[in-house]
Amino acid sequence: MMYRSLFVYGVLGVLLVPVWCDSDPEAEFELITVCIEEDEDLRVDCRITPKLSQINSYEFSWSNGSKENLINTNVSGSSAEPRFKDQSYVEELEPHGYRMTLEGFTEKLPHNTTFMCKITKQVASAYVERDNLVPCSAVSIFLKKSCIWVAGLLLYLSHTGS
Repeated sequence: MMYRSLFVYGVLGVLLVPVWCDSDPEAEFELITVCIEEDEDLRVDCRITPKLSQINSYEFSWSNGSKENLINTNVSGSSAEPRFKDQSYVEELEPHGYRMTLEGFTEKLPHNTTFMCKITKQVASAYVERDNLVPCSAVSIFLKKSCIWVAGLLLYLSHTGS
């Protein structure tokens, strides 16, 4: 009986948390997320929906103060800074967007940094403090993006329902 209730509340949580906690009903998710992977690599997910009539191009950069540093790009005529060339790679995300991974750069990350991504001239940015980087695990992303009170309510209901 307890496992059935736990299963039912889990399914309800997966289905209802995004609906109850979405502050902007038009937004499907954040356009850019920055997190730290278990192997200390920095990951930046950029989920800008590209325009259908254009060839997809991307640029990933960070700025600290007034200087912007290009980390990775596929835009012809642009090139990443030499210190990033062999330490970053980009992969396409489904259904749209790109993920950039920057290997071993968490110690070299400036203390307060703004990450930017541009996909087909559309820009998204996120401000990150080095000491407050979120792990890329599913649980931490869930807690960061969801309403903590809904998760607490579901835990309470599963406990009292058993």
